[in-house]
Formats: sequence, structure tokens, C-alpha cells
Amino acid sequence: MITVYGVYKSRAARTYWLLNEIGLPFQHEPVIQVGRVANPNGPDVPLHSKSPAFLEINPNGHIPSLDDDGFVLHESIAINLYLAKKYGKKLGPTDIREDALMEMWGCWALAEVETNCVTILRNRSSLPPEQRNEEAAKEAVDKLRAPFAVLDRALTDTGWLIGGRFTVADINVAEAVKYALGAPELYDRAPNVKKWLENCHARPAFKAMAKARDAEG
Repeated sequence: MITVYGVYKSRAARTYWLLNEIGLPFQHEPVIQVGRVANPNGPDVPLHSKSPAFLEINPNGHIPSLDDDGFVLHESIAINLYLAKKYGKKLGPTDIREDALMEMWGCWALAEVETNCVTILRNRSSLPPEQRNEEAAKEAVDKLRAPFAVLDRALTDTGWLIGGRFTVADINVAEAVKYALGAPELYDRAPNVKKWLENCHARPAFKAMAKARDAEG
């Protein structure tokens, strides 16, 4: 049995989405981010990312982690690539070149877009209004224009990143890019990205993940 340690409102969302796409049964073990816990050392505190019990599983103290019949793996991008290769059929690579491209796009999502996308999310929606910094959001938008143009070109021919079909690469990148939805000025200049993300989010597996995420409160 596959066990995923994490919550839907985290980077674990891409793993839950992928598992929904595959139709693979799994056990969800809720582990909340320590920053969302008022008193991490208090009595009756929920299992969180710095709880001793979770640190036995992932000494890095981050979510998600995966346990696949005793094989433990961390980092959502790596987890998704593993699951896609082992269980995902068309969601995974068909040859070594597609494998390399899927790894490349996963690295790209983390290195080129995610940090600035999260900056936009925090300063345009998730932080309390009095804590938001619009200048930081605008700076992040400016930094994302070039990588969004790269992504837009990559989607020109087929509307998907690899092999003319929806794959784990689309999930991994979409889950980073979505954090910038509060910057429509980026998407207006990258119409292929806008349409691609709409298509990703129209998938039943994504909708099921999003419903579970919204239910977490």
C-alpha cells in the first residue's frame, strides 16, 4: 500500500493529483506544515512536519513523503517522477529522452518559476492585506516574464510539454505555475500557458484533488 504523508494544501497536492490520474489507491496520512501550528510542542498537537514521529520518516522535516511498501522517498517532484515511471503508463516516459525531459521540466519548475510564483500568491492573496507587499509581487511578475515566454513557446505545437500528450511533467509544472494566477498580466502575455493551465485544471483528477484541498479548510 502506498502512503503519502502531507496535506492537500502543500506541495503534496501534485502527488495527490497524479495518484488520482493513475487511479492508484493510497493511504493519506495527514502531516501539517509546522508553520501552520500555533504551538508545535503543545499537548494534543496534530502531527506536523517537525514532529518527532514524522522526523523519523523524513529527517528534513518537509512534506510530502512517500512510503511505497517500505520504499521511502521525499520531495514531490521526485515522488511524482517515481510514481509515473512505476505506475503511470502514458503519464510516464516512453524512452530515455522523454525521461530526461520530464526531469528537466521538474527542475525547471523549481529553479525558474516556483519561488516567484509563491511570492505573487503570498502578496496578492494568501497573506493578510496589511502584510502584503505589492512591490514584491510586481518584481516577481517581472522576473517571471522570461520563463513564462519559454513555457509558452514549449506549448506551441501540441499544447502539452512532452510527446504531444498530458504527462507527469505537466502536473509538476502546473502545480508551480498555478501560484501566479493572481497575476493575470503574466497569462495575458502567454496565451498558450493560460490555455494549457485551464486544460490541466479541467481534468477530473485535478478537480478531485482540488475538492479535497478545499475541504481541509
